[in-house]
Amino acid sequence: MSNKINHSMSLAKPDAQDISKKQKIALAIGIIGLFILVLALFNTNFPNKSVFLTLALGLISVGTIVYSRDAYLTKLEGIKNDGVWFKSISSRGTWGWIIGVILTAFYIVLYFFPTLLGQGVDGAPNTGLISLFDPLSKLLSGRPASQWFVYGTLYTVAIIIFGYKFILKYRHNKYQQLRTVSVMFFQLGFAFLIPEFMYVMNSDLPYYDLKNMWPLNYYNFDQYRIDSFINNGTIGMALLVFGVLSIFVVSPYLTYKYGKRWYCSWVCGCGGLAETAGDSFRQLSSKKMSAWKLERWLIHTVLVFSVVMTTGVIYTYLGYDPSKYWLTKGLFLILVAIFLTVVFVLVMIFKRNELGKDARYGAIGFFIAILLLITMHFTGTIDEVFLIKSGTLRSAYGLYIGSIFSGVIGTGFYPILGNRAWCRFGCPMASILGFQQRLFSKFRITTNGGQCISCGNCSNSCEMGIDVRAYAQKGENIVRSSCVGCGVCSAVCPRGVLKLENDSMEGRINPTEILLGNDVDLMDLVNKK
Repeated sequence: MSNKINHSMSLAKPDAQDISKKQKIALAIGIIGLFILVLALFNTNFPNKSVFLTLALGLISVGTIVYSRDAYLTKLEGIKNDGVWFKSISSRGTWGWIIGVILTAFYIVLYFFPTLLGQGVDGAPNTGLISLFDPLSKLLSGRPASQWFVYGTLYTVAIIIFGYKFILKYRHNKYQQLRTVSVMFFQLGFAFLIPEFMYVMNSDLPYYDLKNMWPLNYYNFDQYRIDSFINNGTIGMALLVFGVLSIFVVSPYLTYKYGKRWYCSWVCGCGGLAETAGDSFRQLSSKKMSAWKLERWLIHTVLVFSVVMTTGVIYTYLGYDPSKYWLTKGLFLILVAIFLTVVFVLVMIFKRNELGKDARYGAIGFFIAILLLITMHFTGTIDEVFLIKSGTLRSAYGLYIGSIFSGVIGTGFYPILGNRAWCRFGCPMASILGFQQRLFSKFRITTNGGQCISCGNCSNSCEMGIDVRAYAQKGENIVRSSCVGCGVCSAVCPRGVLKLENDSMEGRINPTEILLGNDVDLMDLVNKK
């Protein structure tokens, strides 16, 4: 008889979750694949790079697939969030911090020290890890690999294999399966393969991920890209026009019809990685009020910064003489100011009451943007904005927002901050779509408060830090700028309380005041929801 006594009074199993023998074998297979990549990192001279690259990616994929099948197909269909707070890797335990440090270190090296990965400089051949990917890059586009090709390949493989894991986990929910297949398709086709094929067809065209749009691809209106589009005839002009239309027509229309989920949960590569590879960390998003306040200030600050920086970059390569080109520096700033003013006035007239305090915060952001545009007019020169070289300014934006925030923190900190830290706190695209969703989208998550048992599954699984249970308990529709419509809250609800809907605008935002006496016709309120 064992003398070991378990003093825990928990009704549930208090010990760390163990894994089966098959899962251990699958982990070993995947680790061997990773080991090949590590060997390449240390400049191992493989006799046949094509074979070893295929072997590395194949072993990683097989290991993940076998592990996923044993983890989920041996259980009944349904909610699979049991044990997440008992596992070290998914509860900010030792393994969670180790993985977070490794991911963060990888992103720092990728963005700032690519030569450590073997990136060739000044025409020199690649070495190390990057040279291992040369055969695949030459097969697709006929050129040696770069740090971004390596990253894109690993990124795509991660979304596909962990997407398969996600499909198995939520195989009881068709919505989850469809949107996961969607992000896998868009990442593999539009983000990875099509840009490579476009290079083969026309190497003069700049890299273009067709599913990315401003402000997520903040670099798209740099002068060298605009010149390249214009100089490449019909194809280049078509891409340029598509980029503009996607901002002012395509995106607002789809957000009106379906909410920001059409992009954030069905198309976006950042969201795709968060939903698949980052699914194990969704419960780590903070639900505190302080986190919500920080989110609202930070993400809209990034948006204002993005608008001003893009305006500044375009401003620097416009001229002063209207006889040469009608769009001069001064006219461009006036047009931007008019557009921002029209949007601001319309929001204040039609949506001020719904926005409440956020209307005041929006007014602050508007006046700061206008003030910066005025400052730009008086300090801008041929190649300077705010007395700073435009290239320096754009590089600073790319460094702090595009690299450190979205890459190093946004992905590297999955095991610490949750899988949507970038989407929640820093993505300017999520900010614009959230603004549109809050104002004029048909999308909402309806709740049946009478069915809610306050289990908390919904709030625990919300990757955007929304306390879904608080809405469900009151039977209040969920209309939040940050909600990406992933639908996992609905998928894990044991009572069918939550439902994602695209309905009319009327009655989508409910008051939270306590209803007393005959002040409100309750049946009329219910019918409007």
